[in-house]
Amino acid sequence: MFYFQLVIMAGTVLLAYYFEYTDTFPVHIQGFFCYDKTFSKPYPGPDDTSKIPPVLIYSLVTAIPTLTILVGELCAFFTKAEGTQEKTIVTADCCYFNPLLRRIIRFLGVYAFGLFTTTIFANAGQVVTGNQTPHFLSACRPNYTALGCQSTMQYITERRACTGNPLIVMSARKSFPSKDAALSVYSAVYTVMYVTLVFKTKGTRLTKPTISLTLLCLAMLVGVVRVAEYRNHWADVLAGFFTGGAIAVFLVTCVINNFQQLQPSLPPPRSQRPESMLGMPMVTLPCVESPLEKLRGDLRSPRSHDHQPYRFPATPDVLIPSRSISSEV
Repeated sequence: MFYFQLVIMAGTVLLAYYFEYTDTFPVHIQGFFCYDKTFSKPYPGPDDTSKIPPVLIYSLVTAIPTLTILVGELCAFFTKAEGTQEKTIVTADCCYFNPLLRRIIRFLGVYAFGLFTTTIFANAGQVVTGNQTPHFLSACRPNYTALGCQSTMQYITERRACTGNPLIVMSARKSFPSKDAALSVYSAVYTVMYVTLVFKTKGTRLTKPTISLTLLCLAMLVGVVRVAEYRNHWADVLAGFFTGGAIAVFLVTCVINNFQQLQPSLPPPRSQRPESMLGMPMVTLPCVESPLEKLRGDLRSPRSHDHQPYRFPATPDVLIPSRSISSEV
């Protein structure tokens, strides 16, 4: 199972790479109305010029959960009572992991898997829908005269209607859902659930709520900036929030069992012996010679002293409680 999980993880990373950096999955081309004010917002520039650039978002969604899980696991491991600590567990029949290292790898591995899964979901939605950003017409720069636009109700489906930079136009066709909003909320929800379920803060009840609300506010701020800079619509941001939050909740509750310690499988119960069902030890009685048969043999034989006593055939031993024997003796 360990190697199978590595294969799944590698496949997820490759799929996210093909969605993000290649043209393997072409974007659906949607048409637009002439002079549509919904898509006529000014072009805000490339994403690198944003107040919250993608590099900053990717750094935060990687660093904050990693540091939080490392600090939480170290504190929980060294403050836990010695008798309640996990023992060394064999994993995948190939290698042994320290329980601390095992939990860290487990939680961070699931988090990384969810991070790439969220990227795939967001990119897949953008490729399939092809919804335009609020600044699409500013990036497209259509020639309305050549297209014959005479009213705002005229719908343009011409694939070569745009005269702007093809890369910028293609980026402007990827609006729904917002990938930055999905990644930020996924990271925030996963970290908040870890803080809430694992951290033990005795004597202070506001520590965990403060950390949790701060992380959620940062994630919401990413979505607000995307809308304010005309890079996404509100619907795109809300869809990204839902996608990232749903993936985080699913992984925490259904995959890693709310960050709880795995219970080792108990050995199958042994079949109980018959004597243990009575609640007392049992003893075996030897075969006893019958007095009646011995007397009958003496009467028939003239020389009783040469006669060998008749014995019953060997019968299976009878199990009776030892308490009964002691009472009769």
